[in-house]
Amino acid sequence: MPRPGIPLERLGFLTIGLFDGDDPAPGHESTLRVIELGEQLGFDSAWVRDRHLQYGISSPVAVLAAASQRTTRIEFGTAVTPLGWENPLRFAEDLATVDILSGGRLNPGVSVGPPMHYDDVKSALYPDTADAEDFSYERVDRLLRLVAGESAASFHGIEGFEQFSERVQPYSPGLRQRMWYGGASLRSAQWAGQHWMNLLTSSVVRAEDSADFAQIQLSHISAFRAAHPAGDAARVSQGLVVIPTDSASAEQRARYAAYVAARTPRTTSPQGPGRMLFAPDLLGSSSQIADMLYQHAGFREVTEVAFALPFTFEHADYVQILTDMAGNLGPALGWQPRRPG
Repeated sequence: MPRPGIPLERLGFLTIGLFDGDDPAPGHESTLRVIELGEQLGFDSAWVRDRHLQYGISSPVAVLAAASQRTTRIEFGTAVTPLGWENPLRFAEDLATVDILSGGRLNPGVSVGPPMHYDDVKSALYPDTADAEDFSYERVDRLLRLVAGESAASFHGIEGFEQFSERVQPYSPGLRQRMWYGGASLRSAQWAGQHWMNLLTSSVVRAEDSADFAQIQLSHISAFRAAHPAGDAARVSQGLVVIPTDSASAEQRARYAAYVAARTPRTTSPQGPGRMLFAPDLLGSSSQIADMLYQHAGFREVTEVAFALPFTFEHADYVQILTDMAGNLGPALGWQPRRPG
């Protein structure tokens, strides 16, 4: 596991894909350019968030389909898609299509639970079935079965001039092994392990029995691997907010520091009735951030990361941060960039 002298194996990044509601095209183009840059810099993966009725990516599969045609090597992920907004059968078709288009580079991350602000949106989202929708883990299990190629219909064969399949088409045979669950609780980590998923653990956890973020994250990783048939070999990716400043200008450093300062108070104690606990953003030189990570109990249990980019920065800021991640922070953690070929 990553400690000084033991290399980090996989380095990725995560973006929300922010855009202007009055002129959304430039923001979406920026996201695609950021993903292209990630491939050029040698990152292993690029992940996108999922936002509905907000000014961030609402259709990750569409954005990643476009990214698949502008890149050749970098892997893609969603972190995460809340399945309460999706029909598992239709979503399985979309995921398989993007996986085929990308040459098997998709890593879908999902979560469950009612959509955010459900009472405000349910009449538009599920006008006829709002009170009957199942937002439990069964919704994920249904998606997993469909992605794996299990039967989706009772009929298959020829009807007239058309041929019908009983399973989701296209079928992408490797996709089931690349399904991730975004877990913030001990129960979700255990469930993901029991169902042969990979685990995404981020900068938010549920403070169930402790208020120590790193120790909570460590307990989730341990519970996941204890429940997973692959044990210690089960894949876990950590996603803290990381802002290296090696090549940042004085103006950028000042803005970054103000951003982190404004977000720090929420990290001091659990927030809201769900007792959600946020990890502090990591700001500093790459060597300073590497030292902070090596002291983090959660980081020491993973071999891959998808560091989250700050929400509200400019395109030039993301270029600087990604360049420093790939050129300085990654190597400080023992990682080596992947090159074409």
